[in-house]
Amino acid sequence: MAKIGFLGLGVMGYPMAGHLQAHGHQVTVYNRTQAKAAGWVNAHKGAQAATPAAAATGADFVMACVGNDDDLRSVCLGETGAFSAMDPSAVFVDHTTVSAQVTKELAGLWGAKGGKFIDAPISGGQAGAENGVLSVMCGGDVAAYGAAEPVMAAYARICRLIGPSGAGQMTKMCNQIAIAGLVQGLSEALHFADKAGLDGGAVVEVISQGAAGSWQMSNRYQTMLDDQFEHGFAVDLMRKDLGICMAAADETGASLPVTALVDQFYKDLQNIGGGRWDTSSLIKRLRALDGG
Repeated sequence: MAKIGFLGLGVMGYPMAGHLQAHGHQVTVYNRTQAKAAGWVNAHKGAQAATPAAAATGADFVMACVGNDDDLRSVCLGETGAFSAMDPSAVFVDHTTVSAQVTKELAGLWGAKGGKFIDAPISGGQAGAENGVLSVMCGGDVAAYGAAEPVMAAYARICRLIGPSGAGQMTKMCNQIAIAGLVQGLSEALHFADKAGLDGGAVVEVISQGAAGSWQMSNRYQTMLDDQFEHGFAVDLMRKDLGICMAAADETGASLPVTALVDQFYKDLQNIGGGRWDTSSLIKRLRALDGG
């Protein structure tokens, strides 16, 4: 079993760190809000650290699951950052969805010290984290990935090395692009069913078993019909991710017309106070346009 520092106890990181502890690893957690870390220790045992550096001291692996580029830099760099305390033999695994630029920057800085950096963004939502069935898409050194994969298995349904450093983050962009168009299509289908006087649940029961079926349809249709969105992956976070997608598309020359349009639909939701709603709340925009 490994000694692990885990940085960030949000809706994803909290249960992920718990799975590591439950699998017999020795986990020390750091969270910006110390009370959240204390609550995790009370629930899962393990240990709590006051700084990222303290959590990383003596660790074989340091996992991060924080908010954005700047949050990741803050837990890695400086006197209290993880890089200041990690042994060069340790592997840094970043589960945050961030830009390819910050991945390249931090992988270079840790690599200059002799360390290995794996970008390993995740998909599966809060439920996937809680149930330990996340999809983990990775970029980095083959040997470092080989060492980290058995550790990540504690919360992964599937974990794959896609390519060199940055490939994990680019794969996560593919994931978010696919979700954006899919959720809008599902919203329109349910809205159409309602306007046509159909039972939305009955419609989904049938079409989910055919070519239209998807994770979003199976796991979000009922809350969409019930107009319940205080759960799941927030619109604010999705817009952050889609912004990264659009910036990467400008660099690669990829055309993302539907993604760009759906990003603006999410902006509409932010403008009516829906920044913390689940991404499936796109249907609320259609209802608002319809006066509902």
